Parts: sequence; C-alpha cells; structure tokens
Amino acid sequence: MPGPKVVVIGAGIVGCALADELTGQGWTDVTVLEQGPLFSTGGSSSHSAGLIVQTSPSRTLSRLARYTADKYAELGCFSPVGSLEVAATPERLAELHRRFGFGQSWGIGSAVLDPAACKELFPLLDPARILGGLHVPSDGVAAPVRAAEAQAARAASRGARFIGNERVVAVLRQGDQVSGVRSADAAYPADVVISCAGFWGPAVGELAGVAVPMLPMAHQFVRTTAVGASAGLPVLRHPDRGLYLRAYGEHLGVGAYLHEPLPVDLADVPEDNRPAMLPFTSGTFKQSWSAVAELIPSLSRTALEEAFNGVLAVTADGFPLLGESRELRGLWIAGAVSVTHSAGAAKALAEWLVDGYPGIDLHECDLNRFDPGRFAPAYVRRAATRAYTSTLGIVHPQDPPAVRNLRLSPFHPRQAELGAVFGEVDGWELPLWYATNPPPEEIRSRDDWSARHWSPIAETEARQTRKRVAVYDLTGQTRIEVTGPASFLTGLTSSDVSQDGVTRTLLLDPAGGIRGDVTVARLAEDRFLVIGGPLDLDLLRRRAPAGVTVRDVTGGTCGLGVWGPRAPDLLRSLRSGGYLGMVPVTVLPLSAVGEPGAEIYTEAQYGLRLWDTIGEAGREAGLVAAGRLAYESLRIENGRRAWGVDLTGEDDPYQAGLEALVRPGARPATLPDRRLASLRIEDTGEVPLGGEPVYAGGFVVGHVTSAAYGWTAGAPIALAWLPAALSVPGTQVEIGYFDRRLLATVAAEPLVEPMENKRG
Repeated sequence: MPGPKVVVIGAGIVGCALADELTGQGWTDVTVLEQGPLFSTGGSSSHSAGLIVQTSPSRTLSRLARYTADKYAELGCFSPVGSLEVAATPERLAELHRRFGFGQSWGIGSAVLDPAACKELFPLLDPARILGGLHVPSDGVAAPVRAAEAQAARAASRGARFIGNERVVAVLRQGDQVSGVRSADAAYPADVVISCAGFWGPAVGELAGVAVPMLPMAHQFVRTTAVGASAGLPVLRHPDRGLYLRAYGEHLGVGAYLHEPLPVDLADVPEDNRPAMLPFTSGTFKQSWSAVAELIPSLSRTALEEAFNGVLAVTADGFPLLGESRELRGLWIAGAVSVTHSAGAAKALAEWLVDGYPGIDLHECDLNRFDPGRFAPAYVRRAATRAYTSTLGIVHPQDPPAVRNLRLSPFHPRQAELGAVFGEVDGWELPLWYATNPPPEEIRSRDDWSARHWSPIAETEARQTRKRVAVYDLTGQTRIEVTGPASFLTGLTSSDVSQDGVTRTLLLDPAGGIRGDVTVARLAEDRFLVIGGPLDLDLLRRRAPAGVTVRDVTGGTCGLGVWGPRAPDLLRSLRSGGYLGMVPVTVLPLSAVGEPGAEIYTEAQYGLRLWDTIGEAGREAGLVAAGRLAYESLRIENGRRAWGVDLTGEDDPYQAGLEALVRPGARPATLPDRRLASLRIEDTGEVPLGGEPVYAGGFVVGHVTSAAYGWTAGAPIALAWLPAALSVPGTQVEIGYFDRRLLATVAAEPLVEPMENKRG
C-alpha cells in the first residue's frame, strides 16, 4: 500500500529529506511542490554554508545532527573536515570544556586543544589571539543542494513526484481537517500536507489560517578572494565574536552573528531566482570583518568576492518546529530546521507520521510546546531576535530571555513585596528566591558557573521547608479540566483513574510511547483535573472523542504548594469543606519535596486572598515563601523525577524508578539495563548543571539529568542515567565537570528522610 496521499511544500534540503524518509518507510504517494526551480530553489538551502556541528547541550539536537552527518556521508554529500571552536577568553575556554562534556555524554568524540595545536589544524589563525579550542573530528561540511537532489532522486525512484515552479496559493480544508493545496493552475488533494517552506513557513501558515511562530532573519555571509585556504581545513567557529568560517578551495566563507539583528518582512523578499539572498549591508558587517581579520591576519590583504544577507528562519527558543498543527488536523510543520539537523529531523518526523510517534524524544522541538501567548507575532519577533543573537554565544541554561512579564500569577504583587528574584519558566514569572529571607550564617562557596542565578538564601528556604513550613508558587504548571467518562482518561494513562482521589500516572499515546508524567484528580463523577504540561494538553485534545471536553484552565487558575512538618496543622486550621478560609479550593495531598502538605488550587480571582490567608495563618508556624532553587534541591533529595528533564517518552518507567505508576501485571520480564539513579557528590563547591558525562573505570557510562546543592543532604546531589549494574547504592563514579572530575556515590532514595518520619 502506498500510504496516505501526502503533499510536501518546499523542495529544499528538508522537503527532499522528508520525501526520502517517508518513501523509505512505505508512504510512496508523495508530491513535493516547489515555488522555485528544482533543486537550486532560491531558498535558504541554496545559500547555506552547509555546516554540520553535532555538539549541543540538547541531546535531541545532537542526535539529529549526528544522523544528518552519517546520512549525507553515505550519499557522498558530506566532507568530514571536522570543526574547531576557539576561545578568546577564560570564560569561553571553560565553556569549551563544558561542550566537550556534552559530546562525551552524547557519544561525540572531541578534544580541547592548546593554541599551538589549534594552529596546526587551522594554519591561517593567529594563536596569540586564542586560549584554546574544541576539536570535533566528525563534524564537517555538507553540500546542501547536492544532498537535496540525491535524496529527491531516491524518493522519486520509489514513486514520489517533484514539481518545480509550482507555488502553493491556498491550503484546502474540510472543517478542521486539511484536504489538499492549490497552485495557480492545479489542485492537489491530500490527506497530509507538510510545510517544509523554510522562512516562508509563516506565509504558508497564513494560507492555512494557522500561526507558525518563527521569524525570517537576515544572516550576513561573505566569500573572500584567495587567502591560501585548502579544502581540508576544519570549520572554524569563533563564538566570542559571533563568527564561523569554512573553506571554499583557497577562499574562505565567513558567516557573522555579531551584527545588529536584521528581521525580514516577507513582503520585501524579491521575486527573482535568488529570493533568499538579499543585498549586502556593508555597514553592519564592519565589526565582524575587523574581528575575523584579527583572528586570521592574512584576511586583511583580501577583498570580498561575494557578499549577501541570507534569509533564514528563527524561532523564539532557537529550536526547530516539528509537529502537527493544533488548529488544522493533517497540516504538519517542519520549520526552522537547519542543514545541520535536516536529515535527522526528517527521519523523526517521518517516523511520527508513519508510526504515530517519533523514534526519539522531540519535546524540545514540538510545534505545540508554546502556549498561545508565545505564538503572538510581537513575542516571536522579540524572542527570536534574542535567539538569533545568542546562536554562537555562551548560552547558560538559566540566562534570562528577551521577553519578561508575559505571564504573571495572581501572587506576583505579594511576591514582589517580599523581594522575589524572578526567573522565566514557559513564559511565567516565578520566584527563584526571596531577598527578604535571611541568608544562612555560614555561606558555602560556589564556583563561578554554578553560582550564576543562584543565592545562598535558597538554603534558608530549603531548611525552613524541612523544619517548619514553606509556600511555593505552582501556577506555572499546566492545568487541564476534562469532562466526560472516566474511561477516556483510564484509556490514556498507566493507572485506573476511575476511583475517587488523586492519581499520579503516566500519560500514554495510543499510537505508542509514553508522553508525560501527570497527576489526575477526580473532582466529580465526570469531571477531572489533570496537571501536566502543554504537550499533555495537546495530546488530550487530539484524542478526545465526542462527549469529552478538554479545556485549558491554566490562565484562569493558580496554585500553591504548602509543605513542611507544620503544613498539615496549618491547613487543618483553615480548611472547612471545599474552602480554605473564604477561598473555594481544590486540595490535592501531593508533595514533590518529600515533606507533608498539599497542593492547593483555586480560580485566579481568589489568588491574592489565598496567599494572604495562608500567609497570615502561617505566621506563628514560621511560614516562609520559597522559590524554585529550594524546590529543585528538595525535589532531587526526594528522588522525584521531572518529566522532560530527567526522563522522556523514550525511557522505560521501570528504569526511571516509576514502577508504582504502571498497572499491575505490566512489569517487564527482564531487568532493565540502566537506571535513573541518585548521586551524592563530594563537596568541592562545585555543582553540576545538567548534561555532564558520568564515568566509571575511565569510560563514559551515563549522564547527569539534573543537579542541585542538597542543603539537607549536606552535599551536591544529582540524578543520572547509569547502567543497572552501576546503579547500586554505594557504587562510586565520577562526573565530568568542565576540565575536571567530581567524585560521586550512588545513594539510596530518598536521600533525606522527611522530618515527620524522624520524629516518629
């Protein structure tokens, strides 16, 4: 069977890769429409420098890049010349050691070199200008147009059609289901339409009546006259100055991110055979040219042979957009996908289409990871501009984003009065810590990296939670109201949620795989509250049959966690039926931090009253407001796994220690070969950040998923994936942390026993 009728919009490298992957999996009724000529289409692929750099903080992006390099090498369209990323500052050199660690974690070989070794690899650079470099031998350069054509040829041999000079002018629909597309001359019926239109993606979205949250940006690129380069030179990246270089024979190509942001209005894109190559703005390139000439002195004696502002697509967080539109069923998007990730993203999307779920975790790239506010053009413009300018810069996991105060909980005014230092989480402003809480008498020293966006006040807040009681803002969680028979949720989860009460469970996709870790509370015979994330909301909406209503109530509600040994008495003193004081509430007896207490939810209009009610009643109990830093420390001490951070849909719940969330009788017959284990780390003032490799016997055996200082445990702590044989408490391992290794020991869970149990 040829599979459903598929139309792909765009025959650049992504569209051709997707046609190849789909036909390779048996979907052969594929038509690819391209508004330009085949295969030098005039889009971003036609002018791309073709770099494939595999090392990333994101395991997903590294895996997409690795598949891309392997596939294009097989097709003869990739030169593995390697890459060399250089550092001009001590901070950048430290970052390169961290990137080396990411490579170790994701299976990508690399080495940090001194300046002399860097010059041996790239003789044109001035070693006096750098402190070292990261060499990745398996990186290199692809030929994008050749790669597109080679993949198209394979797809065509299996039955796919490629039609050039055929611009799509309408996306057809029947109700909320796509039914095809239309050009000026013909209609193309389809069961599935996939937009691989590059920076024209938002325009295709407009044709379909759906928002595609990405921004066309101009990226400056030049080719020099002969400078003595050679085809074997590695890709050179100079992130301190926002530059990258690659060889074209004796010439060099230079790409720049140092210039001022240059968003592009699609109305200004020319109607010619090179629409993605805009006129060069020399004034914005001066700083970049001076910087590259410092690094490569011989460039000062060359001229620019070619120069242009190339248009590409950027998203608000710098990740691709992959998935099915929530507004129009059957319309899929593969947007903001670079050459680096092209074949890997196409393979994952093809698996998603054919099998019903992707073969690897794609939550970071899922089109529907954004809430509606972050689809707004004004937000996308500001946030995508920030993402573009930080493309080659130091990107710390907690660096503040460009857009703040987009989503504010009702508690925000009271939190600001308490000196809250806010961080952004999915658009929400949530407290990291409260400046009015006193720091501990003895402040432990931290290294520069782990001390960023950190305060010793977090220790006070964590200890108060363990000893007395603290209140935490939970408003950033996605809250979903489901109305309908219990069988709907029971069929989508790993537990029976038909009983009264609260159930922590796994959300399952009927097509296969685990989609998330959610909490389900039965509020009435046919009404449920589901607490999870935006992708959980998306799945429930897609799977809801007639008679079931799924409603996002996040914006109209708010939540607090009240935890600690004094929390039960505090809450009992206030609770009367379904009220806390005068506030109507839903109280769930849950705790992620290992201390007694509850999660309390109410409508947003009652938020301030709820905060004040708890605050006033808790004064005598020693109540403090606590932030996310304390929460993370307590969560990891408690061995609580965070979905999307510590585990994903690829992971077996038994391997992650979540056996209790799986229905009886579903236990696997064999012992899993790896486990998500808790680690206690020798206290040297250094705390891992996540993504670091774990070593045993000198070999990489796993990686850290999350870490914090365990204030009650009295040491840095982490969660890490390890082979089952090494996950036994007492086993000693090492964590690669920048240019050194930290000693760690596998610990029994929880690392800290609740104070309530200690008193008993």
